[in-house]
Amino acid sequence: MTLKKLLSLIAIILTSFISRAEIRLPVIMSDGMVLQRNQKIKIWGWAAPSEHVTIQFRNRKFKTLASGDGKWLITLPPTEAGGPYTMDIDGSNHIQLKDILIGDVWLCSGQSNMVHQMELHKVRYAKEIAGAKNAAIRQFAITNRANMQNPQEDVPGSKWKKADSAGIGEFSAVAYFFAKALYQKYHVPIGLINSSWGGTPIEAWMSEESLRDFADIELLIKRNRDTAFLNSLRKDALANKSVPYQQDKGLTEKWFDPGYITKGWRRIAVPGYWEDQGIRNLDGVVWYRREVNIPQSMLNSQVKIFLGRIVDADVVYVNGKQIGSTSYMYPQRRYNIPPNTLKPGKNLFVVRVTNNSGKGGFVPDKPYQLICGADTIDLTGYWQYKVGLVNKPEGSVAGGGIAVQNQPTALFNSMIAPITNYNIIGFVWYQGESNTGNPTQYAKLQPAMIRDWRLKWQMANAPFLFVQLPGFMEMNYLPSESQWAQFREAQAASLSVPNTAMAVAIDLGEWNDIHPDAKKEVGERLALQAEKLAYGDKNIVASGPVFQSAKIDGDKIIISFDYSGLGLCTKDGEEPQEFAIAGADKIFSWAKATINGNTVVLSSTDVPRPLYIRYAWADNPVNPNLINNEGLPAMPFRTDKP
Repeated sequence: MTLKKLLSLIAIILTSFISRAEIRLPVIMSDGMVLQRNQKIKIWGWAAPSEHVTIQFRNRKFKTLASGDGKWLITLPPTEAGGPYTMDIDGSNHIQLKDILIGDVWLCSGQSNMVHQMELHKVRYAKEIAGAKNAAIRQFAITNRANMQNPQEDVPGSKWKKADSAGIGEFSAVAYFFAKALYQKYHVPIGLINSSWGGTPIEAWMSEESLRDFADIELLIKRNRDTAFLNSLRKDALANKSVPYQQDKGLTEKWFDPGYITKGWRRIAVPGYWEDQGIRNLDGVVWYRREVNIPQSMLNSQVKIFLGRIVDADVVYVNGKQIGSTSYMYPQRRYNIPPNTLKPGKNLFVVRVTNNSGKGGFVPDKPYQLICGADTIDLTGYWQYKVGLVNKPEGSVAGGGIAVQNQPTALFNSMIAPITNYNIIGFVWYQGESNTGNPTQYAKLQPAMIRDWRLKWQMANAPFLFVQLPGFMEMNYLPSESQWAQFREAQAASLSVPNTAMAVAIDLGEWNDIHPDAKKEVGERLALQAEKLAYGDKNIVASGPVFQSAKIDGDKIIISFDYSGLGLCTKDGEEPQEFAIAGADKIFSWAKATINGNTVVLSSTDVPRPLYIRYAWADNPVNPNLINNEGLPAMPFRTDKP
C-alpha cells in the first residue's frame, strides 16, 4: 500500500470516528437534577474536537465549540428558584434532560454517619419514611470509587432520586433531615450530592496540593505512585490467596439444619461478646443456636426478628432456611421472616457470626426480639454456641495490600474532583471517627481541606458546616483524660476559619454504637447553622452555649458563655453536670455547678484555689445536660490546653 493510500485510509477512519462521536454529559447531569439558583450555572461535557454544542434552556440558546481534546463548557446565567424545566443539548446527537429544578445544592460528604441511609434507621423513622412525598428534595449519591493516582473526569453514580416513598430509603438520614428543615422554612428545592464512604480518613478527601504541608502524608502519596511498590503488594496478595482455605465446620456439617444432631455445644449469653464469656482472643466463626416456642397467634401476620448489632457479620437461619445476612458490623439487624417459615411450637433459630478482629458477638443494650404487631418474644438470655472456624493470628500468613479508599487523595481524585464544576451553595461534612488517633494533626487537616474545597469550587467564602462527634464508648464516672474529647477540640479549631459552623452532638451518642440512631437531631442542628450562615437569618440562635471566659472569685470560678440565647438551663431540670475544676496541679475534681443568669458558678471542696475548667471532657460523658432555652447543647471545652 502506497503512503498516499495509507494516509487516505487513516483520514477516512478519523472522519468516521469523528462523525460517530457524540456529545456526552457527566453522570451527575441527568434527569431530575437540581441546579444552583442565583449563580452562573456551568454545564459541561465531552464531544468530538471542535464540535458545535448548543444548549436550549428556558427559551434561550447558548453555543460553544468543543476544545481540541473534546471538552466543552457552557455557562448559563443566574436563575431564580423554580422548575421543573427541560434542557435540550445538541451536537452530532441530541440529549434532553427533564424535570430539572433550580434551588440550593449542598455537597454532603464524610464517612459512615453521612452514608447511613434512612433505610438503616427505618424503625426510628418509620413515619417519616411512610409519609415521604417531597419531590423538591433530591439526592444524587456518588458510587464509591477510589484512585490514588490522578483526579478523574467523571464520577460513578446512578441518578437523582426524590424524597418520596420510592427513593427516601436511599437518602443519607442526616442529609435528608437537614434538607427537610431548610425546605420547610424557605420552600426552595434542595439538591443533595452525597459523596461519602464509611471508615475513611479526612486525608483521602483532600487534594495533593492541600497536603503539601503534611510531610508524612506526602510520603504516602509518593509511595502510592511507586508502581514497583504496588506490584509487590499485589504479589503478596496473590500469595495470600494461594494459602488453602480452612473450611467452616458449621457449613460443611450443616449446623443450621433442623436434622443436625448437636454435639459439644456450650452455653453463652446473648447479648454479649464471646471474649467476655470464656472464649479467649478468638477471631473466626461462632455459631449460635436456640429453640423458641411461638404461639399460633403470632403467625397470622408479618413476623420480624431484631438482633441488635453483631460484630462483625452474620447469617440468620430459621428452621433451616436462611432469612437474612449482613456483611459488616454497623447496621442493626432487622429481618423479615418469610411467610410459612415459622410454625406453632418449637422453632429453630441459628445465627452464624463472623468476627475478624477485636471482640466478637452480640452488642449489648440493643433490641433482641421477635415482633409481630404488638406481640413480642424476648430473644435475650442463654443460647448454645459452637466454634466453626478459627482464624490464624495476623502475620502468620504472608499477605499484602492496602485499602485504597483510605489513602491520601484517593477519594478526592475519584469522588470530589470530577464534580467541582457543579455549582453548589455550600458543604456539609460529617467525618472524624477514622482520625481520632491524631487530634493534633486533624486540627490542621480540616482547615486545610476547607480551604482546598473552596478553592476547587472557586467559592472563597462558601459555607462549611460540620458535625462534632457525639459521645461513644464506655462511660467514666471520674474526671479523666480522653482522646475523643481532644479530637472534638481539634474539630472545633476549624471554627476559626471564616464562614464555618459546627453542630454539637455530644448528647446524641450511644456508648455501643459508633453510628447513633438519632440522625434527625443532627440534621436539624446543621440546618439551624445553615439558616444563619448561608441564608442570612442573623437573629436565629443556631448554637448551644459556647465557652467565652472565666473569672476566679475566691474558691469559685464563674463562667460566661456566648450563644446562651434566651438563657441557660439544663435538659433534665437538674443541676449542670460534667463540670470539673482543678488548681495549679491540674488534678481535676467534679464541681458543684449552679446556673446564675447567663453564667455558671463552679466550686469544689477538693479544689480551694480553682484555675482550670473542663466540661463534658470524656469519650462519652455521662450527662452533658447544659443547654440554652432553645434546647441546644453546650459545646464541650477545657481551659487547661497545653
